[in-house]
Amino acid sequence: MQPDVSAGQLRSSEWLTRWLDGVPDAWRVALLQLGVVWVAILALTAGDWWVMADKWWNISTYNHILFVPFIVGWLVYSRASDLAKLVPQAWWPALVPLGGSLFIWLIGSLAGVNTVSQLGAVVALQSAVVLVLGPRVATANLFPLAYMLFLVPFGDELVPALQMITAKLVIALTEWSGIPAIIDGVFIDTPAGLFEVAEACSGVKFLIAMIALGTLVTYSCFSSWKRRIAFMTAAIALPILANGVRAWGTIYIAQSQGIAFAEGFDHVVYGWVFFAVVVAALLAVFWRYFDRDPDDLGDDTPTIEDYRWFQWLQARTIAPKAAIASALALIVVMGVWNVVASQLEAELPDSIELPQIEGWTQVDYAPVVPWAPTASGADHRLLGRYRNAAGQEVDVFIALYSAQEDGKEASADGEGALIPDTPWRWLAPAQTDGSAKGDYLLAHGSVKRRAETSYRTGNLLTGRAIGLKLSNMRDRLFLHAQPTTLLIISAEERDGQVPADSIAAFRRSIDNEGEWIDRIVGLR
Repeated sequence: MQPDVSAGQLRSSEWLTRWLDGVPDAWRVALLQLGVVWVAILALTAGDWWVMADKWWNISTYNHILFVPFIVGWLVYSRASDLAKLVPQAWWPALVPLGGSLFIWLIGSLAGVNTVSQLGAVVALQSAVVLVLGPRVATANLFPLAYMLFLVPFGDELVPALQMITAKLVIALTEWSGIPAIIDGVFIDTPAGLFEVAEACSGVKFLIAMIALGTLVTYSCFSSWKRRIAFMTAAIALPILANGVRAWGTIYIAQSQGIAFAEGFDHVVYGWVFFAVVVAALLAVFWRYFDRDPDDLGDDTPTIEDYRWFQWLQARTIAPKAAIASALALIVVMGVWNVVASQLEAELPDSIELPQIEGWTQVDYAPVVPWAPTASGADHRLLGRYRNAAGQEVDVFIALYSAQEDGKEASADGEGALIPDTPWRWLAPAQTDGSAKGDYLLAHGSVKRRAETSYRTGNLLTGRAIGLKLSNMRDRLFLHAQPTTLLIISAEERDGQVPADSIAAFRRSIDNEGEWIDRIVGLR
């Protein structure tokens, strides 16, 4: 006897059969071939997709990205009738961007820069579409393909700048509203208490979500480029200004109702409700200027085949099997290269110690507020205090790494001078030369510390994390193992001691800082 089949199963089967019957034979084969290449790319870059998916789901700043795949699917489906008229053709020039995107992924992976490796992973999928389906299909889907870039979580690098912008907006509004206030970096002191423009208050989550939404609206609701530019400008400026007003509102309410009430009010207002109000206000202003119907989206480049240069490009076809074989070969090469390079580790001494420095004496390390920089995965760590005859004191922290990889990155978020889950807060940037990155830190609203962070690898001494990552990437690409050293020279602000002067005096005493670091870690 035949097993019973439910009516629901029949309906699903009939729907799928009808859908497949409506897909031209050429498209069925081409989509299957694209699926093969995509699966191979996803297998190679699986770690990056796992990290991205974790951010989309668990970090509120990136929750909006969960909608991006559905938006891309809707955009492609909206032009299905136009796409059915096109014939997919494999196109060999697309092997260049595919190889380039995979190389970008390799660079990001080896350097430990997630944004770069994730960008390479996404662009590889886009390039595979051009390779397997051809330039005509790709240009017809130009915007959906470009919108896939929003799958990459970005924005963390904007937080310090947005904190400072928000703080300046808040102090201006606070003084305008008649409330006496003093600003120090991202801290604002008022009669009701001390307020911090923390990372969560920077407004970065709303800014990047608004950029993604604004890009979609400018495409689907406007045809005039002037109107698109005007809307996108407003979409970027409005959340920044609105976030400053929200932060000021919290301080203003706290003056009469108290900090506890103001914080409770802020928690109710702050969130996606606040974002929804900002979006509604933006759309209400621009609604009357919409000049494109979102239901009429279709081929993004309907007349591109009329151009001779495109006809010449489109003629550079390749057999589908050869295209897939070439793509898989690139994927294998990049995968093997990544595995070999990722296993490199430099040889290190068994132990290291802080040296004697002329004019300075090592003394007991006794900070006013406990401070010990984070250096997860470091093979060696040193922390000590020096004092000179003038009474100036500096704290020196050194961490040595045999390699830079996940779990042991000197420049990763949460590493270095600003210690997570402690009383220390970032206050403001400190001006330095290019060999160090300066930060002012604040604890308990009164204890200030200046910290200058440097990275040393090979002959490079820099205060820029990107400089360190590029150097590490170059060494690994050429299979050259180099150790990395993290150096933080800091000083507390106290009576009779200016941290910047104390650190400058210490640096003059050690002379060539790069060579001094190399001697400590046994490289000279």
